[in-house]
Amino acid sequence: MDVIPLGPGLFFLRFPIGHVYLWRDPGGLTLIDAGVPGSGRPIANAIRGLGHDPADVRRLVLTHGHIDHAGAAAEIVEWGDVHVLAHQADAAVIRGAADSPPPNLADWERPIYYEVQSRMSLDPRPYRPVHVDRELSDGEVLDFGGEALILSAPGHTAGSIAIYLPASRVLFAGDIMARAPQSLDPQMPVIPGVFNVDRADALAAFTRLTHLDVEIACFGHGEPVTDNASARLRAARERVTQRQP
Repeated sequence: MDVIPLGPGLFFLRFPIGHVYLWRDPGGLTLIDAGVPGSGRPIANAIRGLGHDPADVRRLVLTHGHIDHAGAAAEIVEWGDVHVLAHQADAAVIRGAADSPPPNLADWERPIYYEVQSRMSLDPRPYRPVHVDRELSDGEVLDFGGEALILSAPGHTAGSIAIYLPASRVLFAGDIMARAPQSLDPQMPVIPGVFNVDRADALAAFTRLTHLDVEIACFGHGEPVTDNASARLRAARERVTQRQP
């Protein structure tokens, strides 16, 4: 795992599958997503390397309930008084009370999906359910990053969200958009996310996010855009629009 500063108070924790982001405020730390099961220890080590204690984490915001994003949540809450926040539509999955619906795969997605699943199966640690302290909905504001706006972005899962920090122009897009995960090329274009339960809803959510005023865009898979992200998002929207019938 690599720890990469992206801006004042913002750090990118790069994992092979399922990235994690750390936001630092004077009053404590916020994690965006938790990675796959077993990611708790490297995340804690990264926090210590930045001069903090894992107990300084105040909240864990999950962009959705998939195991590569919520997998280590149960490990993280053991560090102290950590509140877990997720959209109400994915809360039952995160709590272990419901199964995550399978994606509606296009033909071209199938080989990629099975490759990802085979890579994840190499580490068979099971998902440990975790309590969701606050169930979120569209338009709520969280107390970090100078106010963090929750944007409902269904399609990848029913309860997918994005988190937008208007003051710093930072977007955490979860899996509703991405960049090629195998490439470290900073020029790689932004693309709509894959493996969606509802492709039409996912595309609508993707389009909604491309209209935001964003300097830094952070994704669950692939490298973040670290400058003038709005231009990259607009270009992505234009490419997608041109492909529509």
